[in-house]
Amino acid sequence: MASKKAKKDADNLAAVLEKIPQMFKEQTAIGERLHDIIMETNPTLKPRLWYGMPGYALRGPVLVFIRMDDYVTFGLTEKANLPIDENAPDKLIPNAWFLTELDEATEARIGEIVRVATG
Repeated sequence: MASKKAKKDADNLAAVLEKIPQMFKEQTAIGERLHDIIMETNPTLKPRLWYGMPGYALRGPVLVFIRMDDYVTFGLTEKANLPIDENAPDKLIPNAWFLTELDEATEARIGEIVRVATG
């Protein structure tokens, strides 16, 4: 018999996988691929719905999320590891990106961002 935690994790994953086509509609393939990249980069992440969108957490708060508005959005919450670039000419901390398609370079960059954000 599966533990309550394992069942909850499975239910949360199922909810995320069900939400992606509902939310992303004609961009479903991008939403599914983003989910795969996030989970392949850090398999210890626990997917769950967060404010109605797919979110990914280690043990506590969501660190990474994806959503569909006018564009596909990949983002990090304030709970993610957000290193500050001391050499930046400004004080902005990047935490969300819009995209319209995925290519090899974009997938690699998303993986790198997830690795840092969840490390």
